Amino acid sequence: MKNSRCSRCNRKMAPVNNVVVDGKPVCPACLYSKAKPFKIYPIGIVYNKLKRAGKGFDTRGKDGTSRIKLFASQKPFLYKLEEEEYITIVYYLHEANSVASIFKRGLDGKEVGVFASRTPYRLSRIGIQDVRLAEVKGAVLFVEGLDAVNGTPILDIKMRWSYAN
Repeated sequence: MKNSRCSRCNRKMAPVNNVVVDGKPVCPACLYSKAKPFKIYPIGIVYNKLKRAGKGFDTRGKDGTSRIKLFASQKPFLYKLEEEEYITIVYYLHEANSVASIFKRGLDGKEVGVFASRTPYRLSRIGIQDVRLAEVKGAVLFVEGLDAVNGTPILDIKMRWSYAN
């Protein structure tokens, strides 16, 4: 994609900075004001048979157990994780593309904005989901209920919080 102009302020943008919102390119300054970007490193990768559907929010493939293969350097941080029945996975939506500010939610067809949905097409590209922890083998977690597609980078793992506690 060649250099383009921001649809809001008309600034020239390099392709790497091009974010598409409602079908139009928008520059980082218009989206994020003066906030500075920062680095987040992955701690592992998802392995499963799920792929992003060509259109919409759904995934394709066999839903079931996903393997989260953590980098070997993460093994010391897994102490007693196997005692948790449910955990929360934070991941990077690496296959998400353009963002629509308002759309029909897949769950019930209600017209909503991104923050009133679970769409993977988000400006932050961060996904979060509670899953059942089936097993821990070394630095590999076996989880059920994760809708992240194969190859998704994992950013963090947390114990699932319950208001019943």
